[in-house]
Amino acid sequence: MRARALALSILSSAAVLTVGWQLGTQGQTPTVPDATATTTTTAPNGGSMSSAAAAPAPTPTAAGSSASATAPASDRASGTFTGTSVQTRFGPVQVQITVANGSITDVTALQLTDKDQRSVSISNRAAPVLRQEVLAAQSANVQGVSGATYTSDGYLSSLQSALDQAGL
Repeated sequence: MRARALALSILSSAAVLTVGWQLGTQGQTPTVPDATATTTTTAPNGGSMSSAAAAPAPTPTAAGSSASATAPASDRASGTFTGTSVQTRFGPVQVQITVANGSITDVTALQLTDKDQRSVSISNRAAPVLRQEVLAAQSANVQGVSGATYTSDGYLSSLQSALDQAGL
């Protein structure tokens, strides 16, 4: 499980470098997170899910403006943003997003529930479905995966934290 997270983290970093290189060749500079924040969240279903973890905060884009739906593509948020680690009944869940010009281009699960083999299996089944839905919706406003309620809730809570940092 840790090896997979490491591999996904490396792949994510490579994607960020590629996007940064592409933006650099266009005369742009990518946004790089430079601070950390600690956040506590409550599960969407009112349960006792809480999180507290360091997460990078976004650096404003070009002229210090934040991303908006009407901003030119060059002024929209770009970079990699890590959501808070959300503690669930079956273990922590944490996601990272890659944003280019205000659009979510990748979602990587850094941590998925791992209390026992069954929770690992459920998370491994749910993560690709959630990733696909988030990329299609370009938001955290997606339905959870049936049979993976804790993983879905943690995933979407962590995702929303990353989206908030990106200003999306």
